[in-house]
Amino acid sequence: MNYSLLYKISISLLLARWKQTLVAAVGVTFSITMFIALLGFMNGLNDLLDGLILNRTPHVRLYNEIEVNQHQPINSNEEFSIGHNFINSVRPARSRQAIYNIEPILRAIENDNRVLGVAPKIDAQVFFNGGTIDITGIINGIDAAAEGKLFHFGDYVTIGSFQDIEVMSNSIILGKGLAEKLLINVGDVVQIATPQGERFSLKIVGLFQSGIQEFDKTQSYASIKTTQKILGKGTNYITNIQIKLKDISLAPVVAKEYSQLFQTGAEDIQTANSQFETGSFVRSLISYAVGITLLIVAGFGIYNILNMMIYEKMDSIAILKATGFSGVDVNRIFIFIALSIGISGGLLGLLFGFLVSLGIDQIPFETASLPTVKTYPVRYDIFFYGIGLTFSLVTTFMAGLFPANKASKVDPVIIIRGK
Repeated sequence: MNYSLLYKISISLLLARWKQTLVAAVGVTFSITMFIALLGFMNGLNDLLDGLILNRTPHVRLYNEIEVNQHQPINSNEEFSIGHNFINSVRPARSRQAIYNIEPILRAIENDNRVLGVAPKIDAQVFFNGGTIDITGIINGIDAAAEGKLFHFGDYVTIGSFQDIEVMSNSIILGKGLAEKLLINVGDVVQIATPQGERFSLKIVGLFQSGIQEFDKTQSYASIKTTQKILGKGTNYITNIQIKLKDISLAPVVAKEYSQLFQTGAEDIQTANSQFETGSFVRSLISYAVGITLLIVAGFGIYNILNMMIYEKMDSIAILKATGFSGVDVNRIFIFIALSIGISGGLLGLLFGFLVSLGIDQIPFETASLPTVKTYPVRYDIFFYGIGLTFSLVTTFMAGLFPANKASKVDPVIIIRGK
């Protein structure tokens, strides 16, 4: 069969009812436009929200876990060794928070081909003096260069430079919320006290803002050397090892392996932030569901238009079949009509979807809680455009299939006799 002829007939039928054809194409275009814009915006929002936590979280964290002593004195007594002893209110044993053999462990991790980078860290609980009261807070002792490279720490320092804590001794970077509570700013000196009663004076060289207010009200950052001095510890005192992997999916396996190898506690990012992954999945699922619903609604519009076209073109269909066109040929003509609407509307939808995404990406979005965000987030992913075009073709094909089958079964004798 001459497909060129069938295509010309399809175009003639489309142009004969160009207003209805235009309405169907606009429906597909609008659906694809909203599908692309919605997916891009929702996934951009996911990236933003996940980045606030996941980009600041190591893929694997090694630490010394404080555990209850499993060897209780009563279990060593022969008199009570026969049965099972239930012991209430067991206190954790005094254990060292620092990781043993820190230097060999760091070298072994750095030589692992799966590891992108490693950053040692110290967690120190202190009290910030705010006049007549002491505010509980945390000093994170970090390697500024490693923290900036692996966890983008510099992006969250809104005033000052994060590298100053390595240059200036006895210096600190405070969370903005904590600085506001203490009524101090960059250049001022803050008084801190350790749980052991030692007091220190630290100069504020910067403020950071993570986007999580409760975090910013308690957290601060200093160099590892300064934190070790505050705690009165040696240069090998490290409480956490933060690891970034080349492939984040390997985190559970690597955490389990390192825990057994180095005899430390280990936490992977999937376990630590499972709620954020669930939230991202749900938001993406909702955006996909809404977009696909729009396409299905557009498909019903095409179905109705083709159905009406068949009833109005019964004479033309009868003439085609009477002049030698088979039912399969008529079926193909109406499939061509449906796919033509789907292709033209889909391509225009991709274009307008991209333009709408660009427009959203330029809308100012400035908030004090998110200093690194200037405009609304949008993700540009070719995968979204592929899904949109595929669904537009599938939807319009299914919408045209049933009317096309009905047209292919028209009996030209009955139609001509009725006339």
